[in-house]
Amino acid sequence: MARSLAVTPKSIAPLGDAAVIIDFADGVDITINAGIQRLARAVRRKKVPWLIDIVPGIGSLAFHFDVAVAVDAVAATEALVSECLARGLHLIDDPVRTIEVPICYDETFGLDLGELSASLNMPVAEIGLRHAACDFSVLMMGFAPGHPYLGGLDARLAVPRRATPRASVPGGSVGIANGQSVIYPYSLPGGWNIIGRTPLKLFDASEPEPSTLEPGDAVRFFAIDRAEFDRNALAEGTA
Repeated sequence: MARSLAVTPKSIAPLGDAAVIIDFADGVDITINAGIQRLARAVRRKKVPWLIDIVPGIGSLAFHFDVAVAVDAVAATEALVSECLARGLHLIDDPVRTIEVPICYDETFGLDLGELSASLNMPVAEIGLRHAACDFSVLMMGFAPGHPYLGGLDARLAVPRRATPRASVPGGSVGIANGQSVIYPYSLPGGWNIIGRTPLKLFDASEPEPSTLEPGDAVRFFAIDRAEFDRNALAEGTA
């Protein structure tokens, strides 16, 4: 029997003059987020002519519409979502992709491993082991193109963001904070606690599908040593 993920809209409202946003949750709820991702896919499959794009957030879904098409955007969005939810969000019809991401937890890359080790009272090596053992899911893409927010962090790695953000974090850096993990797709400012780096090129604006990761993807990290990182970075062009 096909299993379903139920999500219930809490509110629907205009988002500027060319979008509508539906809120489903106030905080981070991985189960609700999974339902949001599947709802987004169900809506896309319908190929509605007035809908330009649909953007999943951690607890919301934004519908961007063509203002040249004469529709009552709020009413049309509400009807579209109600129809998709009534059909059910069947997991069996919508398999999740699993993306494996190599990461080097060397302290050269893990800029905050020393401080985290002290604050968590945990050996540096254990931080990497716990992080790599997590079953992550891409909750949303945001902050910058190709920048994923990953839910599913081990609760024992719970730390706040850095008190002072860095002006520049190297591309490929993997950070943790607020019960989540992120991957910096390229050099960006940021305040996440950096624990390692991946040699993968996860965003390429010249490609038809520029981002390797998409909302709803499952992500598993696996540890590599510095020598393997250097080889992979050379092959990926991220060295």
